[in-house]
Amino acid sequence: MNDWTPKLNPTVDLRRLPLSAEEGFVLSRLDGHTRARDLPALTGLPPERLRDILTRLVSQGALLPGVEPSPVNTVRQDTAPAQSSAPPPSPARTSASAAAGSGAHAGGAASVPHEASDLEPLPEAEATEGAPEEPEPADDVPEAVLGDYRKLFETRLHALPEDQRVALAHGAEDPELSALCFDPVPAVIKAVLENSRVGLAHARLIARHHRNPVGLEALVARAAFASDTGVRRFLVRNPQLPVALFRRLWAMRRLMEHHKLTVDRDVPEQTRRTARELLRQRFSTGPSEEKVELILNTEGRALGALVGMPVDGKTTSLLCGRTYRSPMLVQNIARWSAAPPALITHLLKQELVRRQPQLRAMLARHPNAPADAKRA
Repeated sequence: MNDWTPKLNPTVDLRRLPLSAEEGFVLSRLDGHTRARDLPALTGLPPERLRDILTRLVSQGALLPGVEPSPVNTVRQDTAPAQSSAPPPSPARTSASAAAGSGAHAGGAASVPHEASDLEPLPEAEATEGAPEEPEPADDVPEAVLGDYRKLFETRLHALPEDQRVALAHGAEDPELSALCFDPVPAVIKAVLENSRVGLAHARLIARHHRNPVGLEALVARAAFASDTGVRRFLVRNPQLPVALFRRLWAMRRLMEHHKLTVDRDVPEQTRRTARELLRQRFSTGPSEEKVELILNTEGRALGALVGMPVDGKTTSLLCGRTYRSPMLVQNIARWSAAPPALITHLLKQELVRRQPQLRAMLARHPNAPADAKRA
């Protein structure tokens, strides 16, 4: 194999192709950047067998034909499906290294000041404060390939006795190893996790599809898997994630991470409720910088879940050291009953507030507003 880099054909729907489980497995390992000669180490398949699979995938239109000479690419250009001149999007590589989760970083730069006149109505929302957010990892395996794994489990593996599936899981290779990640029996999942070939792709399949708390406990017992962003993302969306396990995994996460879970509609209500409880606990004891990050990056929307939660002097000082240009942020702070007096006074001095009487009136009605503001 040489330097040809297999890439998915963006014009072809993989779900409509008659792919075998082995072909689907190879597709799930392609990220659009790995060269063909490196795929044997990534997939565990012999070079000759992998070359035949890639050739079939090109002939079916699943892969774009290579542009450089290659023994792998034996299909003529004129027989390959039409391709776009733009480079195809790259799916996430399933063997990516485990990444420790981190929330959005504080210190977002302010945007252009809001030049509203006194008669301009207050906008409902204006994103002027914020920091770049950590992108969510894309799903590792195309849905068509996931369907192949599930079908393989349901048609061939599920009928086997439990003890046979456990024995098979200890030494299985893909695609059978990935198919066994759909097994509902915790003992099989534990055997999968003990397999020397298990990796992040399998851990994410288990986190996403396994529905037994015992199996999920076994998954997060592996620190490398528990720290992976994709595993955590699928775990919090799993309705069988135990509350105790969620608390253990998220107790010391950043405030922004807790807030994101409280508003994520893909997260089950029980987990969101626990996330709200943890958010309040962490807000009372967390670093001042994280509190400021949470308030500014959400434009104060997070304060709705923090009713009655006061802030310390350092947090107040950090908030008072900024220039405010977002009407939405000022509105939400004005509705926050625990807003410190110094912050209300600071907001009343802002050019944005002086130009908009509605904002000044909201702040003047705050119980912590200075007396002269209430008389004005």
